[in-house]
Formats: sequence, structure tokens, C-alpha cells
Amino acid sequence: MPVLFTARLRLEPLDESHLDGLHAMNSAPEVMRYISGEVETRAQTAAMIARVQLCWAAWGTSWWALVEMQSGRVAGAGAVQHLRREATAPADLEILRSNPLELGWRLHPDFWRQGLASEAARRMAAFAFDNLAAVEVLAVRHADNVASARVMDRLGMRFRGLERWYGKSLATHSLTKAEWQR
Repeated sequence: MPVLFTARLRLEPLDESHLDGLHAMNSAPEVMRYISGEVETRAQTAAMIARVQLCWAAWGTSWWALVEMQSGRVAGAGAVQHLRREATAPADLEILRSNPLELGWRLHPDFWRQGLASEAARRMAAFAFDNLAAVEVLAVRHADNVASARVMDRLGMRFRGLERWYGKSLATHSLTKAEWQR
């Protein structure tokens, strides 16, 4: 499983060593506001890590912990993963392999407004295009999440409209490899 680097971040595939930092982020109401609307319990965060490890095994990509190199803290999480239409993941993850790849991110509030989401998203997009041979990546967001929209704009993503992903109507943005290379 690849570890990726940016100027300020080390992107490490999620594992149990990230539980405390991830739970601190996922238990913050302002972080989960546009994701699920509900904070996560420690057990839910641990279960998420276990699901992510299955995705890494199935696809060779999934969620990374975004570790700020200066402090060593988990600043957030970011992903290149297969989107799904349904709210819950299927038991057979291979079913999702034909779905588009998604770039996703979230940050602990201590790390907001520092450009880290854009920094991580650029590195993950490069991974998707260079290592996974993606021809296009998507990013989805709650329609009111303007902070994520700004990250998508900085990446050069185009707004496609509202589409059904994860059982919800989400603002969907796309970026092709050709657009990325420009």
C-alpha cells in the first residue's frame, strides 16, 4: 500500500494506529455536518478503518490518513476510491470496480484554512491518473459544502450537477486526465 508525500503531509493507508486521530476528527460535529450529519463513535471509526483495509486489499486504493509532518498529528483523511450509488457498501467490493474513481477528503478543524485539503487532493489526483491509469476522477459533496467546492475548483474540476451517490443527491464534479495534464 503506497505512502504518498506532499510538502507538508504524509499520506498513510489507514490502519489502527490512526484510530485516535481519525476519531478526534470524525467526532467533531463541524466535520461530519456535510458527510453524514452525525458524529461517529470510536467503534464506528474503528469499523470504518476495517472497511477501508478491505478496500485497499480489493482495489489497491482507498483512504489515507493525512499526517501533518511537522506535528505528526492526523490532520485529516483523503481517498481515491470507487464511488457507489447506494448508501451502504456491498459485501462484494469487486462490484464497485466498474464505478468511477472518487477523490475525497476531510480535515480536523485545527487544520482548516491552511490549504492542506487542496495539497492532499492534488497528490491523490496525481496518484489516480499516474498509478491507477484513471481517465477521469469525480468528487462529490453536499450542495451546501462550499469549502469542498473551492478545493474542487482549485483542482480544475468541472461541476456536472446533482447526481445520486451514497444514497443521496450530491453535487458532482469531474476532472479528466487531459484536463489535469493541462
